[in-house]
Amino acid sequence: MSLLISNAIIVNEGKSFCGSLVIENGIISDIFEGKTTSQKHYDEVVDASGCFLLPGLIDDHVHFREPGLTDKADIESESRAAAFGGVTSFFDMPNTVPQTTSLETLNEKFLLGKKKSYVNYSFFFGATNDNVDLFSQLDPHHIPGIKLFMGSSTGNMLVDREESLNRIFSTATLPIMVHCEDTEIINRNMATAKAKYGDDPEIMHHPEIRSEEACFASTALAVQLAKKYGARLHVAHLTTARELSLFEPWKDTMPNITAEAVIAHLYFSDKDYKTLGTIIKCNPAVKTEHDRAELRKALIDGRISVVATDHAPHQLSEKQGGCARAASGMPMLQFSLVTMLELIDEGVLSLERLVQLMCHNPALLFEVNRRGFIRKGYKADIVIVKPNCPWTVTENIIQSKCKWSPLLGHTFNWKVIHTFCNGTHIFNNGRFDLSCHGEEIKFR
Repeated sequence: MSLLISNAIIVNEGKSFCGSLVIENGIISDIFEGKTTSQKHYDEVVDASGCFLLPGLIDDHVHFREPGLTDKADIESESRAAAFGGVTSFFDMPNTVPQTTSLETLNEKFLLGKKKSYVNYSFFFGATNDNVDLFSQLDPHHIPGIKLFMGSSTGNMLVDREESLNRIFSTATLPIMVHCEDTEIINRNMATAKAKYGDDPEIMHHPEIRSEEACFASTALAVQLAKKYGARLHVAHLTTARELSLFEPWKDTMPNITAEAVIAHLYFSDKDYKTLGTIIKCNPAVKTEHDRAELRKALIDGRISVVATDHAPHQLSEKQGGCARAASGMPMLQFSLVTMLELIDEGVLSLERLVQLMCHNPALLFEVNRRGFIRKGYKADIVIVKPNCPWTVTENIIQSKCKWSPLLGHTFNWKVIHTFCNGTHIFNNGRFDLSCHGEEIKFR
C-alpha cells in the first residue's frame, strides 16, 4: 500500500517547509521538499494544499476508564476521539477497576488495547505502598513508566508513606510519572472550607482547597527524592507558577526531572468557574490567571517539557455539586490539538514549539520507538490541520462516550482534516475508518 501526501507545509524538528510525504506499508519512505515528488503510481494521493502536516500527537496522560468504569468511557470510544483530534498514540493511567498494579492486570489492559484501540496504545504500571518488588519484572520495552499518586485523586491509589516513597524512587529504573498534591494540606483545607461554607463548598473554592501550597509541597518532595536517588521523574499536570521554580529549562541534553502541563490549566483560569462551574473541576485545580500566564511562558523556555490532556471523562450527572460532591476530571482529548492551535493564533507559542511539546518531547522522554517525528523509516503517524476553517463544537461532534465537553459551543479556527495511524487513513475529513487497529507502542 503506497500513499502520497502532496503540497503540505510540513512542521518537524523546529522547521516548516512546503513538501510532500510518501508512505509505503505504514512507514514514511520519502520526504520531498518543494514541489518535487517521484512520478511513480500511488494507491492513494492526498492533496494537502493550504494545510499543515504534523507528526501524530502522543498524549502521555489519559484515563480511558477501562476496565471497570466503562459507563464513563472505554478504549473504543476514547481512541476514536483521539483519532478525530489528531492524537495517534496514548499512554493510559492505572486507576481503573481493577487497578493496573499487578502484572496480571497490566497484561489484561494490553489485551484490551489490542482488541479495542483504533490508535496506538500503552499503559502505565501503578505504584502502591506494597508492589515495589514487581518493578524488576516490568519490561522496559513494553511500558512507558510507573505512575505514582503522591496526592489524593480519583481511584484511591495514594502513596504517601515515607518508607514506600523512598523505596519507589530508589528502586524504579523506568520513568516515574507523579501526581503531586499533599493530601494532609488538602484535607485540612477541606475541613476549613466545610466549616465556613457547608458540607459541599461552591466550586470557586476548589483552588483554595487543592491549593498552591498543596501542589508545591508535594512537587518539591518528588523533586527532592528524584535528586536524592537519581530517579527519572516526570511531574504530571503542573498548575502553579511557584512549582515552575523547581524545574530547569530543557535545552540541549534531556533532563532527568521534567514537567507536564495539560490543556485545562493552559486554557482555563479560576475566572471560568463563574460560567463553567464544576464542568472544569479537575485535580489539581484550575488556578489563577497569573498561574496560567506563567505556565504558558514555561512552554517557551523549556521548563514545561510536554503538553498532554489528563483526559478524564465522567458522566455529566457525576459533575453536579460543588467541591466535595462533583467528580474531578473532564474529556479534552478530541479538542486538545485545536485548543493549542488557538493559543498559536493568540501568540502564546509557535507551531514548531507545539510540535516539540506534543509530538517530539513525549517520544524523547519516554524513548518511544520510531514515532513522534516526520523521519524516513518512522511509523506514518500523521495529522493534517487546516487554518481559517471555522467550526463549532456541538454534541453530535463529540466522540467521547460521555458526550459532553467544557468546549461545547466554542468555535475554533483550525480544523483537523486528516489523521493517519501507521499509514492507515483513519480519519478523512469527517469520515472514520472503523476497520483500523492501533499498534502497541514499543519503547527504548
